[in-house]
Amino acid sequence: MAGKIGLNITQICLPRECTEDEIIEEVLKLNEDPRVHGVYLHLPPASLTSRVLNTLRPEKDVDGVSDLNVGRLVRGDMSQGFTPPLANAVMELLARHGEQSPIQNHGREMSGVGPLTAALRMRNVVQSSSRWAQGQQYRPWTLRSLKLQPLSPVPSDIEISRAQTPKPVDQLAQEIGLLQEETEAYGRTKAKVRLSLLDRLREQPDGKYVLVAGITPTPLGEGKSTVVIGLVQALSAHLKLNSFACLRQPSQGPTFGVKGGAAGGGYAQVIPMEEFNLHLTGDIHAITAANNLVAAAIDARMLHEATQTDKALYSRLVPSVNGVRRFSPIQIARLCRLGISEIDPRALTPQEVSSFVRLDLDPAKVTWQRGRTLYNQLFPPPIFQPPHMIAVASEIMAILALADGLGDMKTRLGRMVVGSSRSGQPITAEDLGVSGALAVLMKDAIKPTLMQTLEGSPVFVHAGPFANIAHGNSSVLADKLALKLVGEDGFVVTEAGFGADIGMEKFFNIKCRASGLRPNVVVLVATVRALKMHGGGPNVSAGSPLPREYIDENLSLVTKGCSSNLRKQIQIAHLFGVPVVVALNVFKTDTQAEIDLVCQMAKESGAADAVPCHHWARGGRGSVDLAQAVKQASSQPSHFQFLYSQETPIVEKIRMIAQKVYGADDIELSPEAQAKIDYYNQQGYGKLPICMAKTHLSLSHLPEKKGTPTGFTLPIRDIRASIGAGFIYPLVGTMSTMPGLPTRPCFYDIDLDPVTEEITGLF
Repeated sequence: MAGKIGLNITQICLPRECTEDEIIEEVLKLNEDPRVHGVYLHLPPASLTSRVLNTLRPEKDVDGVSDLNVGRLVRGDMSQGFTPPLANAVMELLARHGEQSPIQNHGREMSGVGPLTAALRMRNVVQSSSRWAQGQQYRPWTLRSLKLQPLSPVPSDIEISRAQTPKPVDQLAQEIGLLQEETEAYGRTKAKVRLSLLDRLREQPDGKYVLVAGITPTPLGEGKSTVVIGLVQALSAHLKLNSFACLRQPSQGPTFGVKGGAAGGGYAQVIPMEEFNLHLTGDIHAITAANNLVAAAIDARMLHEATQTDKALYSRLVPSVNGVRRFSPIQIARLCRLGISEIDPRALTPQEVSSFVRLDLDPAKVTWQRGRTLYNQLFPPPIFQPPHMIAVASEIMAILALADGLGDMKTRLGRMVVGSSRSGQPITAEDLGVSGALAVLMKDAIKPTLMQTLEGSPVFVHAGPFANIAHGNSSVLADKLALKLVGEDGFVVTEAGFGADIGMEKFFNIKCRASGLRPNVVVLVATVRALKMHGGGPNVSAGSPLPREYIDENLSLVTKGCSSNLRKQIQIAHLFGVPVVVALNVFKTDTQAEIDLVCQMAKESGAADAVPCHHWARGGRGSVDLAQAVKQASSQPSHFQFLYSQETPIVEKIRMIAQKVYGADDIELSPEAQAKIDYYNQQGYGKLPICMAKTHLSLSHLPEKKGTPTGFTLPIRDIRASIGAGFIYPLVGTMSTMPGLPTRPCFYDIDLDPVTEEITGLF
């Protein structure tokens, strides 16, 4: 696209009776047409109203008649505007002929101005086309950072967020090199970014790719999102390096359940934090709607097949419209999968009709995750008990996160297996005829959402799969867009959920396999309190005061935690051949001796560097040392490798993760899990990667086992398959895929002032 100039000037000639609104409608169409680089309004003078002239985009106004272009002419700034061709022609004739200029004769010689005007108009079109081609190239950033004035003591997250005025999102988009037509604003501070950007910048080298993971966390979390934002603020606002954060969208469960928000914290946040935490641009709602559509399609198909003959089904599935019966494109695709080449509905044999209309779903083998209520309206509970799944752990969420474009997403949606027929054949969303409708529901959700940090650094928020019961990473597309935008010397910082044994392992084995991207550095987040817990400290629970061991200095607990969990997580990262920088997220209760001890032991355990981070209290300035360490580590060679090959059998893939990552002696498959493996191998799914559903609170399957557990066998109670997303997911131990809310959820404290519309209770 870029570099090839196609000249296209459009002249608007409309009937005299056209209204002003009709003219404007035509102008607006030409404004949005990328094939048109110049517009000439050949209209009666009465039609050339100020409203009409100023509707035309200045960059396509090759006659230079809009107010903006006239103003540029008066100011003498023609770097973006155009000199009106008629005026330019007159000036050229005067310059050539002086007092003998033919324009003084007002007769036939005056007609000489016309051809010259047309030629100069064409020159403006060439100039417009050249500017357009230049505009398609990579644009250097002009990022303006927002100033922070940190207070002590640090106010609440929502108070900090509201005290900062974010840049308008269209200004942010312009600063990072996005074109006007590449964004779709959702209010003043959020915008969707169109995937056409990838085509425009396809020749642009990628920037550095940084993954933020963590040690095994406490139930309180250790601040990975905060580290991501603090690091990006340090890189962009303080080291003046292009940098982008890529984060997952928080779901309503954590926001209204325990965490009260997931936008980072302190002076390292995404703003506005209310918009980040609540609905955003509706992507999760689109996923929920798509999930429910599949469930409704299953309900309807099973009901109709149970109550109608083949003939009745066929007449309704392929109805006569105006006396003509035709298969829809999605039905023709099903015929092809059945090996039926005939596309005339009248020509199918009775056996072919029966094969076409009967999915014959086995109620006991429907695997689609949804709520129980609608199913039980059709089938008694003993016959049909489908599994349950929250939206952020659904296959559609995983597809959104792993797809590399709209076409790929549509293909993956159609490939989703919703159950098996009574003969044991997999039934897909494509077989249900619903894949096209799913793509329609998801067409806007596939575009990442652009926001900003407290210091004005750009952030992509996209997808939100959990890491313990899903693959736990933001979208491939957000990372790819950001890597192009930052440029070759820039940095993209993305985050993997929970500990490195879960989110990071899935990032490498699933996300990197799908995207083809390779990380340069892993930032491993640790906290003194989590290390004390792994060193033998008492249990920690959300909502309860921290025991004294976590408040007072205790070098013994810190040492044990570093030599167990921290060392193990560094080793896990090294399994994949990527350098590690440890980021110690400092809390006010940490002592200098504890901080120094963690950094020393992290380096002794193989980290390229280990630095304390103070972004929560100081913003990006508090993570400058981390930014310098990441920059240095990214210059080192990365010897990335997968843990296993696609050809490795399913059982061996699970065993390799259990032994090499978790530290298990072996695995134990339930009979049900073994039967599923045999079935998946039979169906040709054996080459898919593995997505373990396991507790995030321990390297083992037992949440109470801290540090680095050894001498355990990992129990695999069941195995499921997300064929559209492209992975097999074993269920480890008693892991539930439908987590619940605590006894006293955060929603008790969340409220809205009906007068000011101010939200309270988020933190």
